[in-house]
Amino acid sequence: MKRLIETVVSIAFVFATQTAIACDYPNRVLIPNGNTATKEDMLEGQRAVKQFVTEMEAYLKCIEDEEAAARMTMEEISPEEEEERETVFNKKYNAAVDEMERTAAQFNAEVQAYRAQGQ
Repeated sequence: MKRLIETVVSIAFVFATQTAIACDYPNRVLIPNGNTATKEDMLEGQRAVKQFVTEMEAYLKCIEDEEAAARMTMEEISPEEEEERETVFNKKYNAAVDEMERTAAQFNAEVQAYRAQGQ
């Protein structure tokens, strides 16, 4: 009976931790078209990209903390499960970093297009 109670408490802790930490993936930002944007559009785009990067960095920290908390609740983990958790975490983390890099590159390309218009 004691083992059952410990198991139920552990499961409840895991769900409570996940709910408390729940990492929200930031929304993509709308990058202005450098060929048609005004200076104000470009400045607003820059602010939006900076905000996106800040939110994405918070997301990355959150998923790191979430994984650490989840691991603390595990008594034993098999090598296979360890490898699977590591793979899933790395995919989530790398996808987020790739999205930040794509967004920055896209904005930089639009800045170049804006400057090419002579504005």
